[in-house]
Amino acid sequence: MKTTVLGYPRIGSKRELKRASEKYWNGTATIDELLEVGATIRKQNWLLQQAAQIDLIPSNDFSFYDQVLDMSLTVGCIPSRYDEVKNNKSHLDLYFAMARGIQKDGLDVTAMEMTKWFDTNYHYIVPEFCKDQTFELFSTKIIDEYKEALALGIKTKPVIIGPVTYLFLGKEKEPGFHRIELLDRLLPVYLELLQQLDDLGVEYVQLDEPCLALNLKDIEREAITETYRTFAEKFPKLKVILANYFDCYGENLSTALSLSVHTLHLDLVRCPSQLDDILEAKEFNRDISLSLGVVDGRNIWKNDFENSLKIIQKAIDVLGKDNVWIASSCSLLHSPYDLDLETNEKNLPKEVKQWLAFARQKLEEIVTINKIANNEGSGEISKKFEANKKANQNRITSTLIHDQKVKRRVAHLEPSDARRYSEFPIRQALQKEELQLPLYPTTTIGSFPQTREVRSWRAKFKKNELSKTEYNQLIGTETKESIKFQEATGLDVLVHGEFERNDMVEYFGEQLEGFAFTSLGWVQSYGSRCVKPPIIFGDVSRPNPMTVKWSVYAQSVTDKPIKGMLTGPVTILQWSFVRNDQPRSTTCKQIALAIRDEVADLENAGLKIIQIDEPAIREGLPLRKEDWENYLNWAVESFRISSCGVKDSTQIHTHMCYSEFNDIIASIADLDADVITIETSRSKMELLDVFVDFKYPNEIGPGVYDIHSPRVPTVEEMEDLLTKASKLLPIEHIWVNPDCGLKTRDWPETKNALINLVSAAKKMRAQVEILH
Repeated sequence: MKTTVLGYPRIGSKRELKRASEKYWNGTATIDELLEVGATIRKQNWLLQQAAQIDLIPSNDFSFYDQVLDMSLTVGCIPSRYDEVKNNKSHLDLYFAMARGIQKDGLDVTAMEMTKWFDTNYHYIVPEFCKDQTFELFSTKIIDEYKEALALGIKTKPVIIGPVTYLFLGKEKEPGFHRIELLDRLLPVYLELLQQLDDLGVEYVQLDEPCLALNLKDIEREAITETYRTFAEKFPKLKVILANYFDCYGENLSTALSLSVHTLHLDLVRCPSQLDDILEAKEFNRDISLSLGVVDGRNIWKNDFENSLKIIQKAIDVLGKDNVWIASSCSLLHSPYDLDLETNEKNLPKEVKQWLAFARQKLEEIVTINKIANNEGSGEISKKFEANKKANQNRITSTLIHDQKVKRRVAHLEPSDARRYSEFPIRQALQKEELQLPLYPTTTIGSFPQTREVRSWRAKFKKNELSKTEYNQLIGTETKESIKFQEATGLDVLVHGEFERNDMVEYFGEQLEGFAFTSLGWVQSYGSRCVKPPIIFGDVSRPNPMTVKWSVYAQSVTDKPIKGMLTGPVTILQWSFVRNDQPRSTTCKQIALAIRDEVADLENAGLKIIQIDEPAIREGLPLRKEDWENYLNWAVESFRISSCGVKDSTQIHTHMCYSEFNDIIASIADLDADVITIETSRSKMELLDVFVDFKYPNEIGPGVYDIHSPRVPTVEEMEDLLTKASKLLPIEHIWVNPDCGLKTRDWPETKNALINLVSAAKKMRAQVEILH
């Protein structure tokens, strides 16, 4: 039996790639220095997997920003607005311009759209397609990295996003065609690429087609069939591993089983039942190898060896050992690097730590399971097996996990706990009278730039190099300065800036029971943006207020309304590593009750506007439509539990970003937030269409400033976006705001952009006054 992983983390164990990229972007590092950091990370990853005895080690799983953007460059799918960059800059500068936009050296080009990768918190850059789209083999990254590993004596399996999934993930930028129709033009580029790999002596190629986990249409299934028939005809000796993950093949199973591929990968963490379906299927060719994804690539809990071995034996009984592989369920991109780096027992108690496995430990799990299944059990392997059983049994019986008071509170929830007192029109009238805001009210999404200085204060405070009094004085001064800036700029609804917060989820988790934390458990969210998800190991409750102090302080230094800023229960759930010993819905309701208590405290402290961010609510939507209703029911209920305990005059905001809303617009309306702010600047307000078609009843703040790009949008750009929005929505329902929080931006660009934003809003108000 062979062992393999579908991909490995690429940011570096201590975020070396993040730091190198940001130095390059701000001009303090050369392109050669950045490339050297990338080469070092790749080398370390390959050698680490080789030392762990992984048989099939991936290449091309490294990326400087995003693997889908890598594929766009590989196949030459570069929108025409980047022609000048393409002709005058390096490939890497072109690549970053597509990801982030560019506004220097006389160039001013917007970034490409960004959205969530299936149901994860990873964001990818959306390919753009036009009707006369052409493709060419533009980047040789896949070839180059294979050769790079080969020079180290490691023969890798290149990992490539399959052509159908690549097209599926993209977007038509003009009407009159379906992007899948471009397959005939795209396939020749894939054939050219595979030919070069074949010429190099590549034995295995992993083609990722996670679109097979979705409810595909006939045209898309036919595209899969045609693609892999063509590959098999052209390269009969090339061993293709077809990888689907994040769910079952579902109604696409017959299509998958009909393909002439060497190996079929199954995510048996997300969908363990599919193994039986495949082994029992009449059309299953038993000469095909099965890659059994039994080690969880997306969560951090230690594998249950006994359970995995039962699954593996089932496959061996039908196929024999030669046709069974042991693998991660998906790429380990979604896992932190190395549990051995975690030494802070205060944040991560020793008892909890023994229940966990990060990417490096998952390599060991895969190899150990393989050796046990192969009856290669030396004394050392037997000890590992016993240790695994002991750790998993300890987790079942641990007193750290269960809180009966929390369980009773969830059990006694009533339908009235998830309903506002009055319908929106009544609330809206009361809120307008209470707040006295102008048309096109301006606000931000919550956070302001976390400078190196602000981060250093937090680090010093944690190391006891600053006293609590000194730390609070510094944060208070920074908060007051941000309030002064917002007032001077003319924003209508202010925020305190969140300078005391390390992360919008971790900050809350640190103050809730049932959470543990890591020091270096970073995973990539997009580009250089990394997050350190908390670990929910037990029942969740709120022992004390979490945000009231700084919100009340901010309100005390201004007469303008301050928004209380909270992260919603679904997002806290989605952006954490969640316990797998009870339903996610139960954990989410526990979090919702904790947030409800915080909302009540903020309202009692005098705040009239409270924002409960839910950027992850779309992300959590199951991939298969038949599973949507159950998820949406408990997700919406959880948000409403958190938000519905307030007076009608208290305005509840929510925020969502980088998501497609078409599928869930009715559920977004069911959240019944008084105001929703959304990301729309990169799509040029296209995302508003679904709200218009649905006749969304509440107020909306469509983002007019792309905060994931260093560009400063002009007043005219924002005014144009607001004009588009005003043609689609009642003007009395429109708010003016950036796409997202400003934590990752620098102050100069933030100030200039917000000054322009307020100017655009004032111009829109002036136009209304002229008309009336």
